[in-house]
Amino acid sequence: MMKGLKKWRLFSLLAVMMVFLSGCGEDYLSTLKPSGEVGQQQLNLLLLTTVIMTLVVVVVSVIYLLAFVKYRRARVGENVIPKQVEGSHTLEVIWTVIPIILLLIIAVPVVTTTYKFADVAAMDEVDEEGNKTALTVNVTAKLYWWEFEYPNQGIVTAQELVVPTGEKVYFNLIAADVKHSFWIPAVGGKMDTNVENVNKFYLVFDKESQDLKDGVFYGKCAELCGPSHALMDFKVKTLSPDAFDAWVDAMKATEGQTADKASTDLGEATFANSCLGCHAISGSGAGGAPGPNLTTFGDRNRVAGFLEHNEESLKAWIKNPGEFKPGNLMMNAEGTAPIYGDLSDEEIEALATYIMGLSVEK
Repeated sequence: MMKGLKKWRLFSLLAVMMVFLSGCGEDYLSTLKPSGEVGQQQLNLLLLTTVIMTLVVVVVSVIYLLAFVKYRRARVGENVIPKQVEGSHTLEVIWTVIPIILLLIIAVPVVTTTYKFADVAAMDEVDEEGNKTALTVNVTAKLYWWEFEYPNQGIVTAQELVVPTGEKVYFNLIAADVKHSFWIPAVGGKMDTNVENVNKFYLVFDKESQDLKDGVFYGKCAELCGPSHALMDFKVKTLSPDAFDAWVDAMKATEGQTADKASTDLGEATFANSCLGCHAISGSGAGGAPGPNLTTFGDRNRVAGFLEHNEESLKAWIKNPGEFKPGNLMMNAEGTAPIYGDLSDEEIEALATYIMGLSVEK
């Protein structure tokens, strides 16, 4: 009875593992299917170290099994003592030199690649007119959302990073409150965002995201930062260089865009009275707003980073954001009500319709 129960437990564990591991090969999320230069080189290092460690395990296991079989008592008898090799200079040299060689094989490419990825000197290069030539994004991690500022283009957005393919994109990473970690699994390894200093690195995006599931790459916070850490997602939309330039122009064209408190549109008036103090709806300018920039909300893939992108999800979020992301700063200090007060169902519905209509792509 107990043996049968153990077998079923093992079967159940394997079944659960298969379900979870089945998602490891998705192009939009998997580190094992890299979509960029950095991710590919990191995968190469992973494969190199895995092969070497597997070789070590296999060799040691074979030597152990051979010794176990060759010198078992049933074969050599009770009174036979194998040749003693204590103090053998030959063996000591072998098991000292071989690990050093293996470590060098691992260390040289790891160290050189690490320094290569840390080289961000091109971030400050300028053309004949004094304009910086590299695309730089200032990433600010906040509880529990992401702000993306493009200082050379004079635009800012949130929750959905938009980048061109085929070129290095440089990142300045910082946190506004507690330590977070910026990670796009399918494109490159993670980097911490600290409160006290700026971390810098670059990524290269090889392919456009339009053919992926949901049309985006998935980004994550990889540092435990609070009760809603697991929900601190962002998405990455990769475009051709021409399409990216068109997106930048569309963002710049929203300069001065705002909401009118006296508008006859209930959604716009509600936004102006209850939301505009924290959320900008112009993509032109600098970052630093208390809440996410909503200029491109209608173009996004998710509500709050993880909810389905539709009016029903948005209305539920507006009504009680603390229910979906505990600890987020849209709630009062007690966490019992939104900071913008109670809105009527009519106002919430109109507000959701207005926000879903904010777009630069439609």
